[in-house]
Amino acid sequence: QLQLVEAGGGLVQPGGSLRLSCAASGFTSDYYAIGWFRQAPGKEREGVSCIRPGGGETDYADSVKGRFTISRDITKNTVYLQMNSLKPEDTAVYYCAKASFRLCVFRPSDYDAWGQGTQVTVSS
Repeated sequence: QLQLVEAGGGLVQPGGSLRLSCAASGFTSDYYAIGWFRQAPGKEREGVSCIRPGGGETDYADSVKGRFTISRDITKNTVYLQMNSLKPEDTAVYYCAKASFRLCVFRPSDYDAWGQGTQVTVSS
């Protein structure tokens, strides 16, 4: 059974850091692009970052470039999102998702499996 499970969210002060993890099961995550999305209350789900198979190519939304880093541990079938210099506007539920193919895109409709989400709150 294909499953994605996120972990690592929480409450952090502005300027702080969190590392999210996305553990995949039921499939080999390195065969597909894996994306991180977020959704804040009253807003549409937006793409944050994506990593292609092999871990060679990554992509980031402009709002997180230079602050977030996506990576993959093939041995653990897990994708990570390191988030540094967090801002209040980063507050959202963060989801990881499996793309239907190997390319990185930020269209939610191109992803066919989603985790349950993990809450990230940036507040003093």
